[in-house]
This record gives sequence, structure tokens and C-alpha cells, in this order.
Amino acid sequence: MFTGIVEELGTVEAVEDQGDAIRLTIRAATVLEDAGLGDSISVNGCCLTVAERTGDTWTADVMQETLDKTSLYGVAAGDRVNLERAVTADKRLGGHIVQGHVDGVGTVTARTPSEHWELVEIAMPRAIGRYLVDKGSITVDGVSLTVVEAKDDSFTVSLIPETLNRTTLGFRNTGDRVNLEADVLAKHVEKLLAGGYLDKLARTAEKEHSHE
Repeated sequence: MFTGIVEELGTVEAVEDQGDAIRLTIRAATVLEDAGLGDSISVNGCCLTVAERTGDTWTADVMQETLDKTSLYGVAAGDRVNLERAVTADKRLGGHIVQGHVDGVGTVTARTPSEHWELVEIAMPRAIGRYLVDKGSITVDGVSLTVVEAKDDSFTVSLIPETLNRTTLGFRNTGDRVNLEADVLAKHVEKLLAGGYLDKLARTAEKEHSHE
């Protein structure tokens, strides 16, 4: 699990094409301070497992399923990527609960700069739109953000200088693809409502109360 607070920008060192997968090697510093084999690191919002570590680089295997559903398809040596280690129980939850399981890929459609911040609009698959609300949470390339306005097939976010300077969102251009993960709590609520679980729970509570 992650929080969507990016720890550093890493650099893709090498991409080894294996046909139905790739071996992705990334140069980093902060996330490698205590990383070991088998640990999880978020790369642009995708949860990857450390398979090898050598000095200031680490390598992960990226399966075809991940390549098909995320913007890691087409990643190349020299690309900058957002990195975050899995959260530990003694850390502050500065963003929101992020699983590192990408729901879909969005596209930056507009950037409107202001004096101290920038408004960015991102087109998204409609399937993700049902989980978004104004002032709710969304993860974009692994960055926990607050939705300014949620539309049917797009949403806007405001980026402060800290986010612009420390993450890939500072240099994403219109037309660029970004990984999106909706708030998992919204998904659980949807399932509860669809399955009628809340109604069943209410009826059970009502019966128990009537027998008191």
C-alpha cells in the first residue's frame, strides 16, 4: 500500500524487451535506502517488485498485463518516473490509500498556468468517472491529488509548485498518457450498494432491535 506522496524522481536506466514482458531498471537514491529483494515500489503509480538491486539501481519485471493497462508501455531509457516505497505503519498518511493497481490510462488535455499553481485537465475512461467527486481523491502517475471538478469523461486538478517541481506532472504535456487509480473506498461503497448489503444490514439491525 502507498499514500501517493512521491519520494523522488527516478530515471529509467534500461528497458529489456522480453516479448511478453520487460525488465525495467531504474536509477534512484531515496527509495533504495532500505529496499530489499521482494519489496514493493510504486513507479508512476504501478506497484512493482524489486527483483534485483545493484548499487544505485534496481530492476523489476513488468508483465504484459501491466503493459496493456498502464503507461509503462513505451517507457524508454532516460525517462523520469515517480517513485514511492510502500508505506509502513509508523508513517503519516499524507495522501490517501493507494494500492498501486492502475484502473486505466488518462490523457492530459489542457494545462492552465496561474501565478502560484496550475490547473490541469485529464481525460479519463468513463468507467473511472463514477468513482470521482469534487474534492475527492484521485491518483495520477502515483501522485495523490484532490479533484477540483469531476466530469463524465474528464476531471481537473490544481498542482502546487511542490508537485510541479518534484513529480513528473511538472513536465507532462498535452497528449501525454498518465496512470489513474480511483479511490478504493469508493469501489467498496459501490459494491456494498450494488449487492444490497447495506439494506440487509439495516434489516438485520432492525430485527435485533425489535427483540430487545
